[in-house]
Amino acid sequence: VGPCCDFSTGQRLCEWEESDSRKINNSFLRDHNYATEADIISTVEFNSTGELLATGDKGGRVVVFQREQESKNQPHRRGEYNVYSTFQSHEPEFDYLKSLEIEEKINKIRWLPQQNAAYFLLSTNDKTVKLWKISERDKRPEGYNLKDEDGRIRDPATITTLRVPVVRPMDLMVEATPRRVFSNAHTYHINSISVNSDYETFMSTDDLRINLWNLEITNRSFNIVDIKPANMEELTEVITAAEFHPHQCNTFVYSSSKGSIRLCDMRASALCDNHSKFFEEPEDPSNRSFFSEIISSISDVKFSHSGRYLMTRDYLTVKVWDLNMESQPLETYQVHDYLRSKLCSLYENDCIFDKFECVWNGSDSVIMTGSYNNFFRMFDRNTKRDVTLEASRENSKPRAILKPRKVCVGGKRRKDEISVDSLDFSKKILHTAWHPYENIIAVAATNNLYIFQDKVN
Repeated sequence: VGPCCDFSTGQRLCEWEESDSRKINNSFLRDHNYATEADIISTVEFNSTGELLATGDKGGRVVVFQREQESKNQPHRRGEYNVYSTFQSHEPEFDYLKSLEIEEKINKIRWLPQQNAAYFLLSTNDKTVKLWKISERDKRPEGYNLKDEDGRIRDPATITTLRVPVVRPMDLMVEATPRRVFSNAHTYHINSISVNSDYETFMSTDDLRINLWNLEITNRSFNIVDIKPANMEELTEVITAAEFHPHQCNTFVYSSSKGSIRLCDMRASALCDNHSKFFEEPEDPSNRSFFSEIISSISDVKFSHSGRYLMTRDYLTVKVWDLNMESQPLETYQVHDYLRSKLCSLYENDCIFDKFECVWNGSDSVIMTGSYNNFFRMFDRNTKRDVTLEASRENSKPRAILKPRKVCVGGKRRKDEISVDSLDFSKKILHTAWHPYENIIAVAATNNLYIFQDKVN
């Protein structure tokens, strides 16, 4: 992508600045200190052009941001994202048969490619996937014959003349309407949805099953993976994430809590319980510990834009796999290896079960993932350099360049370093997104959305 992605020098590494749209408080009217659980952002996703950015939160809301159009007077405003639409996607429900409360939290959002003036996105909570249409309206019809301007039905006896309705201009209004509801297909909690490259189908994934849906059919889905054993006591692993190949509509991949990745081909059989390829890194017996199985669980899996590579995130590392080499990962990046000595306390406070996501940049040359203390990490695959940056209210000002952060593990701590014992584990960046073509990133930190762009832009 040119010099804007060149992390070859220490100075370049830190040249990410905060966009003027900077901290976007998800609660809008609430102060940060009074944010509720419902305001915590649970997913972030750019659309295929990068013009729109959607976030979902634990309160079931979806907020869509639109990028500012370039202005001759203010060219720097091109990187700004402002609120475009806000709507309630899911409501809390109760399953009376199982006495189970279904929370409204948005687990994933996936955009569909734009086909006309309207935008479409899929959003899901634990049980139900919804297809939403987001459209603009700047005209309204007037002069109905059978109803008055307030919408009330007129008495037919009072209608003496025939009026021709006319279309009048009105203030621009953005509407979000649910077009499809895909429900009653999952016994367990949905953790992933992925749109196929044929743009006709998508899959939804829970802990033990993967279902294939047609976007036009809501009352039927096809089960393509089922790992549920006949006896649940024999259950040894669960599905943690799944994604379709970006170009091959018959190929998809899913990851497991045991640290393995299975590539499946739907041309081989209707039920893809038998995988085509199996990716797993052999464990070093000398590093075996009580926490080994927990930290090896894969929390996210992503195909590269080219479709040649896979990226997986476990608790401590990000791995890049070549689809043609199953035996071991092509690259392994340590995200926060300094936490290896803290696994016991992280287990006690449940942080060891946090599910971090990972993303590629547009050219697949840089990868990004989150960490604790509102840190997020970037790794340049070409130069093998990496950087730790921080998204926080305290040290982020408009147009300010982010300074690299370093964590001191032991010994004498330098002035610009932070001790590993001082890290705040309640501040964590689980969800990030990268613009498909430009160096613009979105980082969700609790109930705040930070948007950064490289200094070259």
